[in-house]
Amino acid sequence: MTAAILLLALGLGLIVAEIFFPSFGLLSVLATAAIVGALVMAFQESSAFGVRFLVATVVLVPTVILTGFKLFPKSPIGKHMVAPGLSFASSVAHDPRDVELVGKEGVIESDCRPAGIARLEGRRVDVVTRGEWVAAGARVRVVEVQGNRVVVARAGEKA
Repeated sequence: MTAAILLLALGLGLIVAEIFFPSFGLLSVLATAAIVGALVMAFQESSAFGVRFLVATVVLVPTVILTGFKLFPKSPIGKHMVAPGLSFASSVAHDPRDVELVGKEGVIESDCRPAGIARLEGRRVDVVTRGEWVAAGARVRVVEVQGNRVVVARAGEKA
């Protein structure tokens, strides 16, 4: 019984080690062998203990994997390996001048099907419509800005 528990703990430890130190599957194979060996030992002890051990293994393995992936980006190794992502609140994710475009009018430079380019306030801006096709040369008005998305409609239409 103690040997089976220790073998299971070794298998779970090897799973965590594989997450933190990629070994191209070597540690995963060893973890699988340790867990299968622990299950065999548990069933040799008794069927009831083996079934309880199997249920515990089915719960523990995914829990350890998810916990490992959750903790990895916060570890010293993970901080060097995982690139931080951008958010919509980040100033890099969008042009701050776009917020001032709401209500402004401009001209479409390329057909919007529904994405295209418009000249607004003297600069070229990537824009999208709400689904309609707007031909090049048409006058449009900015109806909303969400992050880096500038939504336009024909100048004569209501928002």
